[in-house]
Parts: sequence; C-alpha cells; structure tokens
Amino acid sequence: MSTNSSSATQVLFDAPGPKGRRRILLLSVLSVLGIAGLIGAGLWQFAVNGQLDAAKWLPYLRRDYIAFLGEGLWGTLRATAVAAVIAFPFALVLALARLAPLRPLSWAATAWIEFFRGIPMLLVVYAFLLALPAYGVTFDRFWMLVVPMILVSSATTAEVFRAGIRAVDRGQHEAAAAIGLMPRQSMVSVILPQAVRLVLPSLVLALVSLLKDSTLGFVVSYNELQFQGKNMVSITRFLVQTYLVVSGIYIVINLLLTRVALVLDARMQKRAAQG
Repeated sequence: MSTNSSSATQVLFDAPGPKGRRRILLLSVLSVLGIAGLIGAGLWQFAVNGQLDAAKWLPYLRRDYIAFLGEGLWGTLRATAVAAVIAFPFALVLALARLAPLRPLSWAATAWIEFFRGIPMLLVVYAFLLALPAYGVTFDRFWMLVVPMILVSSATTAEVFRAGIRAVDRGQHEAAAAIGLMPRQSMVSVILPQAVRLVLPSLVLALVSLLKDSTLGFVVSYNELQFQGKNMVSITRFLVQTYLVVSGIYIVINLLLTRVALVLDARMQKRAAQG
C-alpha cells in the first residue's frame, strides 16, 4: 500500500529535493510579488481613466444582467460536463488499448493519442465549423464545441491514465496472478481501481483544462460564458468591466476545482502515511 501511495505523487512528475523546494519557494514569492505589482499598476491605471467608477460596475448587480451571464455560465458548465463524461471513459479505453499486447491495437491507440495531443484544439474546432460541412457532415453548435473537446481531452487524459496504470506496484500484478486471476481480471479488479485513485487529482485538473477549452465556444457562436460576455459588451459598452467580471467567474470556478484536486491529493497522502 505504501509503495503504491508513494507513487501517486510521481505519476506525472518527480518530487523536488531540498534545493529544488527552496528554488520553487523563491520563484513563487517573486511571482506573487510581480503579479501583485502588475495588479496594483493596473488598478491605478483603471482609476486614472475612470474605469473604477461605480456607475460602470453597478449594472452587473442587476438581475437581468446576472441572468444573462448565468445563461452563459450554464452553457459553459454543460459543455464541460458532457465533454468530461464522454472523454474520461474514452481516455481510459485509449490508455488500455495503448498498453495492450496486441500491436495493431496499440499502434492505432498511440497514433490517435499522439495526433490529438499534438494538434491545437482551435484547429479541431475550425475543422468541425468549416471543413466537415463542405463534405456534408454537420453538427449543431453545441457539438461543434463538445466533440473537439472530447477528442483533444481524451488524448491528453489517456496519458494520465496510462501513467497511473504503470505507477501501480508490480507486486499487485503478481499478487493477482497468485490468487488465480487472469490478466484481464487482474486489470479490471485490481490494477484499474488503484490507478484511478492515483490519478484522481490529475483528473480534476483535466476538468479545469476542459473548462478553459470551453471558451472556444465563441468560435462557433455557442452560448457559453465568454460568448455571453462578448454580447454584454455590445449592450453595456463596458468592455473592461465585462471581461473582468467574466474572468472573475472563471477564476472562482478554477480555484474551486483546484481546491478539490488538492483535497483529494491530501487524502491520498494521509492514506499513504496510515498504510
């Protein structure tokens, strides 16, 4: 148990040593100070140009404006949730296929993963928007966004699952074989449950990435949060205020998801210590 749990923090990266931790701490402090300085300078500039006037912010407290942005937020969350529900299981299938002893299957999965890992998602969105309709293949705006999200996320998340499967201690395979389990039964009953637990924090971070990818919905005019923000700018004429509000919403959601990932990781570390 302790060996498996200690591998959890090494699924995607190596733990830094004392000198590395000090360097990371120093860079973190300098980064925070730099960001704080930039924010301060930005606020001062906004104040000088009247962008902080109450009259330019009070409209965002109106119910109709809140409902307008809420509609876009619902579109963002809906696209992210649907993409995750499809992409993550598909990613697991791709990871298993890449690890399969059958070479043609492994090669096909590898080609899929490397292709969609290497291609920008924006290009995939444009393919669904412009290229495929030329051949009579059309989707509604929701799926023009969600399908590219699924394709790209499944490829990147497949590598997360593959790393998790490889991080499971080899002794678990041998123990499963010792009690008479076939390789397929061993994978399903013993290896996969442990691998999923190992990569669970990384899956939450992959969900954060999907949420960010949903901002490309504006390309296909899908009614997500950023697209609604663009529409609100045309209504209020307050570009700075609108996009700051929209950015704030994204930041809050991403912070919450990141917090979930940290809590899950902390629980895994606690179980490792108890094991």
